[in-house]
Amino acid sequence: MSGHSAPAAASPFSQPKAVFAVAFACVVSFMGIGLVDPILPAISHDLNATPSQVTLLFTSYLVITAVAMLITGWVSSRIGAKRTLLGGLALIVVFSALAGTSDSIAGIVGFRAGWGVGNALFIATSLAVIVASATSGFVGAIILYETALGLGIAVGPLLGGLLGNVSWRGPFYGVAVLMAIAMIATWVLVEPLPKPDHKTSIMEPLRALKHRGLATMSLTALCYNWAFFTVLGYAPFPMGLGAIQLGLVFTGWGILVAIFAVFGAPWLQARLGIARTLYLNLFLFAIVVLVIAIWTTTPTVLVVAVIVAGVFIGVNNTVTTQAVMTISPVERPVASAAYGFVRFIGGGLAPYAAGKLVEGTNIHVPFYIGAGALIVGILILRTAHAELHEAERVQAESVAGPAEPPTLSTVESTVELGPSRNGSANGAIVAAIDDSPIAGRVTETAGRLAAINGRAVHVLHAQENASTSESIAEGERLEAAEALVRTHLERLAANGTPAIGYVLRGAADHGAVGRMVSQHANDIDARAVVIGAPTHGGLPALMDASASREIWRTVHCDIVIVNPATKPASVPAEAAVR
Repeated sequence: MSGHSAPAAASPFSQPKAVFAVAFACVVSFMGIGLVDPILPAISHDLNATPSQVTLLFTSYLVITAVAMLITGWVSSRIGAKRTLLGGLALIVVFSALAGTSDSIAGIVGFRAGWGVGNALFIATSLAVIVASATSGFVGAIILYETALGLGIAVGPLLGGLLGNVSWRGPFYGVAVLMAIAMIATWVLVEPLPKPDHKTSIMEPLRALKHRGLATMSLTALCYNWAFFTVLGYAPFPMGLGAIQLGLVFTGWGILVAIFAVFGAPWLQARLGIARTLYLNLFLFAIVVLVIAIWTTTPTVLVVAVIVAGVFIGVNNTVTTQAVMTISPVERPVASAAYGFVRFIGGGLAPYAAGKLVEGTNIHVPFYIGAGALIVGILILRTAHAELHEAERVQAESVAGPAEPPTLSTVESTVELGPSRNGSANGAIVAAIDDSPIAGRVTETAGRLAAINGRAVHVLHAQENASTSESIAEGERLEAAEALVRTHLERLAANGTPAIGYVLRGAADHGAVGRMVSQHANDIDARAVVIGAPTHGGLPALMDASASREIWRTVHCDIVIVNPATKPASVPAEAAVR
């Protein structure tokens, strides 16, 4: 999840209908990851196809998705994000419906390829459209996207099992109907979005792979995806289960993927760093795949190991995406396209190779190779010491805070601090703000505290990154972050309150933002930090509470929490809440 300036974000579910339309499409799109797993044996039986032929459903889908990732930037920069999104949705509707009508494995494989083109266009633009259409907070939009992603991954296999129990054609028709609904809603509700400032070349993602760090992360992801899709694409065959039972198995797998992508990965990354998290995760995943290889013909062990694999898949998706975002020197959409191209190639070839290996050797060999691919991925990752060190440095700054107050982008108030400027840092009031409605109350409260106690205000805002466990898009522009801070400084200036503003950059997640705010407050010996109370509860609050939790845990001064449910009132002298 992206950086967050304070825990005062509006509810992720207080969004325009346009955002929910695209989020619904995201749910259906990510269902496609595990949707076909429960019906693979049924397709093999009904169409008299070998397992290796059936696994081409993954190969054609993912390889074409990989190649199509190279053209997504070229397309969207010319026709705009909304038209690109609608084009992708239309392709998914058409080709998923055609796959359901097909009477041959070759036909389904071909239609899955067309589906892959639509999928690439969709996933490359959906995050950007959600972020651009959101009005109740940038971070809330990211949380909603992550929620849709996790829901789709978890529910897809179950829906595939239920519909597949009626007919193997059911999941294909189901996707077509759901995506048609999403496409109509997107067409009606989403406003046209401005085109990018410049047109993207098809060659830009390939040229981006010349960067050692991006190439290394992409090749590591290729090895990881080889193991991932070997398990996802071939493990259903030796399980010997019916469609509904397979759906439940992969639903358990999907739930763990979602949980550890959203919660587990940020926790591990904050404590171990990027490199150690990746090394440990890839190694443990290799152990699980090795267990699958040894006990492939023992259904109970196989089922448990496949479900447990979701833990490492979820962690890897998030941490690798964060690493790509951190070390890539090119624009994030270009980096995302290059990274997606390489990793999906591995995911697409692995299931088909597994089927051929079983035909030529035995059912254990593909999984042994999958475990070996993960070890190769670790070795590849170790060849980029300098790049990983740089990623660790950036993450360390976001976790522990830089040695000096984080002034990578500083915005000063039009009010001169005068003679007190040099001494104003000590005992200043820190206002941690974001782009939510409560932010104005936070600044107002900080200004009143400063006026009562004769202090200055430091306005802090974290530049927000549009990255999730599966997608990277352009985040909040630096100019927009600076403009937001300037707006709050102008409010303080109008009341004669001396103030200075900072845009915090490089935060890996919400917890890191909280620690950066605390570091700044501790460095200037702040009198108090003013934050807004979260305005949402349940799962969103659980996902978004780490910033406030880390401020409470690490700051050395008082904390003032602004309750959005109360009317603005005067602030008592030295009022603070811990």
